[in-house]
Amino acid sequence: MANTSESLPAAILIGDPLALEQAYAHDLRTELSARVQLLEPHLTGKNWREHAGLLARADVALATWGVPCLDAEFLSLAPKLRAVFYAAGSVKSFVTPELFARGITVSNANKANAIPVAEYAVSAIILSLKKFWPNVRRTRRMRVWDHHLPGPGAYRSVVGLVSLGAVGRLTAEKLSGYELEVLAYDPFATDEQAKALGVRLVSLEEIFRHSDVVSLHAPWLPETENLVHGGLLRLMKPGATLLNTARGAVVQEEDLCAVLRERADLTAVLDVTHPEPPRADSPLFELENVILTPHISGSMAGEIGRMGRWMAEELGRHLTGGPLQHAITAEMLATAA
Repeated sequence: MANTSESLPAAILIGDPLALEQAYAHDLRTELSARVQLLEPHLTGKNWREHAGLLARADVALATWGVPCLDAEFLSLAPKLRAVFYAAGSVKSFVTPELFARGITVSNANKANAIPVAEYAVSAIILSLKKFWPNVRRTRRMRVWDHHLPGPGAYRSVVGLVSLGAVGRLTAEKLSGYELEVLAYDPFATDEQAKALGVRLVSLEEIFRHSDVVSLHAPWLPETENLVHGGLLRLMKPGATLLNTARGAVVQEEDLCAVLRERADLTAVLDVTHPEPPRADSPLFELENVILTPHISGSMAGEIGRMGRWMAEELGRHLTGGPLQHAITAEMLATAA
């Protein structure tokens, strides 16, 4: 006998309304409705207390940006909840010890979100090796058409990756299609892992001393805050570029601004800052050798839909008892973004 919707596990959608529309679009919800009963209305980080009756029925949560903290208060209203599928990156804004103590499964789409970040990073790396940024400035300012500005180019140049997490690994894999030397710094990576990625593990100082482009991918942890400071920045090669698609707090911003003032040959391409956005009087807006983008390397529009589909597929594995591919444990959070 065919299942009625009432006999299916109940799923609550929770998060920012626009993000929910992008992550779990109409066609995906139609597919999901064959597996779960999608409860209405969808909840937000502000209205969930008003819908205790819905939370009491929920077996699983399909979430994205804007999900509230899943603490003891929230969980007391959701006694049947067994799994949370988060169509976004870091889960640190909402996971709690109570969530794991209850044995609730948590999966996220961090690896899906890593795809556009790595694509952005590789694009910016190649442009940096071609001296794109100073050439744009020089061409506009001097109104010249001179393509002889010295630069390393994208052949046998050196790229340094700081951290080999999900984004760093994917960036390394994508760079393997270029004829580049790729260095990496990651205290948790093994030589075997580095060899499989085609990178060479070196010290942080060596990364900054030898790389034509340094690309930051480290998570924001107490141990990584201000990891990149003036001492490292002053080691950078003439004409080198610093690229940050990780977190702004990984870089000591005052040091960065000071070094960029001292060395007009350097360029910083920053998709993230700390604070974010920068203060209105931040030197980052004024320095000619700073390229700012407003945190666009992560998923947007259809890329958010990819994260939702990955979580829908993970939900399918959960419902059939299959092994999950994107589960998060409390232990993993100690070194994750």
